[in-house]
Amino acid sequence: MSIEIRKVTVLGTGVLGSQIAYQTAFHGFDVTAYDISDEALSAARKRFEGLAAAYKNDHMPGADDKADAVAAGIALTTDLGAAVKDADLVIEAVPEVLSLKQETYRKLGELAPERTIFATNSSTLLPSAMKDFTGRPDKFLALHFANQVWKMNTAEVMGTPDTDPAVFQAVVDFAKAIGMVPIELHKEKAGYVLNSLLVPLLNAGMALAAGGYAEPDAVDKTWRIGTGAPMGPFQILDIIGLTTPYNILANSPDPAAAPLAAWLKANYIDQGKLGIATGEGFYKY
Repeated sequence: MSIEIRKVTVLGTGVLGSQIAYQTAFHGFDVTAYDISDEALSAARKRFEGLAAAYKNDHMPGADDKADAVAAGIALTTDLGAAVKDADLVIEAVPEVLSLKQETYRKLGELAPERTIFATNSSTLLPSAMKDFTGRPDKFLALHFANQVWKMNTAEVMGTPDTDPAVFQAVVDFAKAIGMVPIELHKEKAGYVLNSLLVPLLNAGMALAAGGYAEPDAVDKTWRIGTGAPMGPFQILDIIGLTTPYNILANSPDPAAAPLAAWLKANYIDQGKLGIATGEGFYKY
C-alpha cells in the first residue's frame, strides 16, 4: 500500500524551517508551521512574505500568480497538539540541541496520529540518536535541506536501520513533489553528502585567509576559475551566515578548529559582519 502525504507540519520557523514550509506550500501541500511563541510566529509571517518576494524576483514558475497567496495561506500555531493532529508528515527544524530534539520527539510521539511520519532536518545529528524517542522508529528518518531551498534544491534522505523502506520511498517521492532533487543515502553519515563535501572546503578557505596566505576574494576567485564553480567558499559562507560555522568550529574537537573560530569571531562576528542577512560578511551587500 502506498503512503500518501498531503498534510505537512513544520516544527520551527527559523530561516530554514520557514523556507521548508513555504516551498512545501508553494507546491500545493496543506502546510502548518509551529513555533513556541507568538513573537516567533510573527517573524515567520514576515519571512513568508519575504520568500514570496524572493520567489518572484528569482522568476520561479507560477510565483507572480500565487506567491503572495501561498505566504498568507500557511497556518501558524503555538499549539503542538493542534499542529500535528492531522499531519501525514512532520518535518522538525528546531535548534541543533540533541536533548531538545529528543524531548520534542517524545511529545510528538504522544500527540501525532500513528500514521504520521517524522523527519528531522538536522544537519549535525544522526537520526539514530533520536529514533528511540519517537515511539515509531520505523516511521522516522532525516530529510535535510540546504539554505535557499528553492534554488539550492537538494533534499538528502537518510534513514536508520529501523526505517521502513516504504516510508523512505514516500519521503523521496514527497521531496520530488515539492521541487527538490532527492539525494538518497544508503546508511547514516554525519554531514550527509553535501556537508561532507562542503565543510572541508569552507574550513580550508578560512584557514588560508586566517593564516594570512590569501585574502578571501583571492581564495574565492581561485576556486571559481580553477573549478568552474559559481561561488567560492567565502561567498557560500556569507549565504549560510557566519554564526552557524562559528558555532560548529567553536564546539569541534579538532584542534585546528579553535584558531579558525577565534579568527572568525574577532574579525567578523564581533563586528556584526554575519553575512548577507546583516548586509556584510566577507563581502558587502
